[in-house]
Amino acid sequence: MYFADRTDAGRQLAARLDHLRGAGAVVLGLPRGGVPVAAEVAEALGAPLDVCLVRKLGVPSRPELAMGAIGEGGVRVLNEEIVRGAGVTGRELAAVEERERAVLAERARTYRGGRRAVPLEGRTVVVVDDGIATGATALAACRVVRAGGAARIVLAVPVAPRDWTVRLGGEADETVAVRAPASFAAVGQFYRDFGQTRDAEVVARLDRSRAARDPVVRHEDVRIPAGGPELPGDLALPDGATGLVLFAHGSGSGRRSPRNRAVAAALNRAGLGTLLFDLLTEAEAADRARVFDTPLLAGRLARAATWAAGRPGTGALPRGYFGASTGAAAALWAAASPGDDATAVVSRGGRPDLAGERLGRVRAPTLLIVGGADEPVLDLNRRALELLRCERRLEVVPDAGHLFEEPGALGEVAALATAWFTGRFGEAGAAGDGADGTVSRRR
Repeated sequence: MYFADRTDAGRQLAARLDHLRGAGAVVLGLPRGGVPVAAEVAEALGAPLDVCLVRKLGVPSRPELAMGAIGEGGVRVLNEEIVRGAGVTGRELAAVEERERAVLAERARTYRGGRRAVPLEGRTVVVVDDGIATGATALAACRVVRAGGAARIVLAVPVAPRDWTVRLGGEADETVAVRAPASFAAVGQFYRDFGQTRDAEVVARLDRSRAARDPVVRHEDVRIPAGGPELPGDLALPDGATGLVLFAHGSGSGRRSPRNRAVAAALNRAGLGTLLFDLLTEAEAADRARVFDTPLLAGRLARAATWAAGRPGTGALPRGYFGASTGAAAALWAAASPGDDATAVVSRGGRPDLAGERLGRVRAPTLLIVGGADEPVLDLNRRALELLRCERRLEVVPDAGHLFEEPGALGEVAALATAWFTGRFGEAGAAGDGADGTVSRRR
């Protein structure tokens, strides 16, 4: 018995991985048992923590015996010898895989809560489990990570059989085990406490790791001169902010919109500042003509941008617009104005048609996000995509309605917006990547 529990195992394993500190690594835990181990490794290395979602394919008559494993991205690894030896038919194998893929999708929703996976492109990725027995799951994990663009894969476990590296067939660039005993029956025999890890613990560990790495966000109530009335707003600035996103809300909404606030919080976690403010006064909001007055709304958004540009702490930041519903038309109208230097625009369930001929003058890279079930608005956005002449993309979130109230839908919006803004702010005016077109998301 080598380890008191998974936390102890994680600390011992982290000591063997100290050479990766400061290497910009990402740590991925295999749910469920690998996540508590990985959490200790991530903390020791100062690295982000995420899950690597794979599922064992058990022999139908002996579910504990792995005949292979599956992972995200359609990855499947089979042990043909076990499949043949157990007499598993193609139909039986397909049934097991279908069942396990459903579990895989559900776990993604449970563990990430609508967040996107930590990007792996070009990174050193440390894949961690609480131990290796057959190696099928670890093999699938390495292939999933490789498909995600990892530059280097380190497979690290507290305990594994002596011949474990041979079983992996070189899928990992580096392998690390605290112990590799000659006598090996099961992973649990090397732990004093090897109780089942529950989903709640996995989520708690992930949330704790994210909270420890999230930037400090400072909120300030502000008043924005809008060429007449002063409009109340909430300015949120993370420490070391790399950009500022101004929100233009839709009809019947305002700076307290729970959907816009949810997206803003995701942007803040990514290190982006946000400004949510009321485009109209209370009296004006009761006038339907003003609610749909796109030039008026766009003018106020532009004045807010000018106000932010002259303010210490925000003046030097690249700027973008996030528009919802009718507010999307205001964002596009403002972005099309002469002299406007917006770096990116994102529309959520927007009405770009209300921007009219201005669409063809927009220069900022523009992302249109629409729910697949919001058919009238989807049609309007498809037409707008043809009229835009800038870098543009239409993302369709399947089965989502106009308000993105379905489970995971708003999280997908937040993830798409975060990726769009961070990518374009990073380019800081560089030429677009030509990523034009329509994409249908899978949730």
